[in-house]
Amino acid sequence: MRRRDFIKKSILTSFSLSLLSGLYAWQIEPFWLEFVRLEMPLTNLPEELKGKTLMQISDLHVGSRFDYQFIIQSLEEASKHKPDFVVYTGDFVHLSNGKVEYEKLDKVLKHLTKGSRGTIAVLGNHDYGVNWSEPDVANTITNKLKDNNVTVLRNDSIEFNGINFIGIDDYWSLNFDGNKAMKSYKSNKANVTLCHNPDVCDLNIWGNYNSWILSGHTHGGQVKPPFLDAPILPVQNKKYSAGKISLDNERTLYINRALGHLWQVRFHVRPEITIFELTNI
Repeated sequence: MRRRDFIKKSILTSFSLSLLSGLYAWQIEPFWLEFVRLEMPLTNLPEELKGKTLMQISDLHVGSRFDYQFIIQSLEEASKHKPDFVVYTGDFVHLSNGKVEYEKLDKVLKHLTKGSRGTIAVLGNHDYGVNWSEPDVANTITNKLKDNNVTVLRNDSIEFNGINFIGIDDYWSLNFDGNKAMKSYKSNKANVTLCHNPDVCDLNIWGNYNSWILSGHTHGGQVKPPFLDAPILPVQNKKYSAGKISLDNERTLYINRALGHLWQVRFHVRPEITIFELTNI
């Protein structure tokens, strides 16, 4: 093969691969939902809850960035798994021209996946409106969730069937109070903490807490080159990307890769719904 023909063929091949990769990252992977399954060992878990399931759904980002029908379809698919508990770890909306599209949110909330024993949520930074500083937006979203039988925790806790769920309000919001939330820790109960932004794990608020922390926020970076770290993560601690991470004092962090998207592009970071099987330690 002549050198000129070789170069021409190489350029065409590279262009074709780039085009296919871009099409895949835009039209296929953002809608290729993965159900991730793993065990969640809990101290003081009531015997009757052994083998029950806790489902984590995060970062719906209902707005105009992508077709919200994908979120509805995913929630309907998740409901088929009949989870015992469902937790939502924030960012229910994404602003469009500085506004929340409440009509779209209302349509999605009608299809929320519910737990047969409890459905709990915390808010994310986008749920606080422009610059994460609009409490009225957060209050409206909270009320809409409550109207759909979702318990929203804002620096407080609730117990369902012997599990103490602690909810920390968003780290970037004006209502964040991790110390207040962690006063709800009960050492004689099974505990699960919900906190949208995993950077909260590095704050001096945890005391003797030694259980699971469920977060979202990062979307796993949304684009991750194979064998390399995600280049863009909205956290200070860049080890907080996605998946299960062991912390000090036997704490375990799990970062969900998100169901929705900031932008309709994903590569090597499929949208995720997590299903934990509860087990005793």
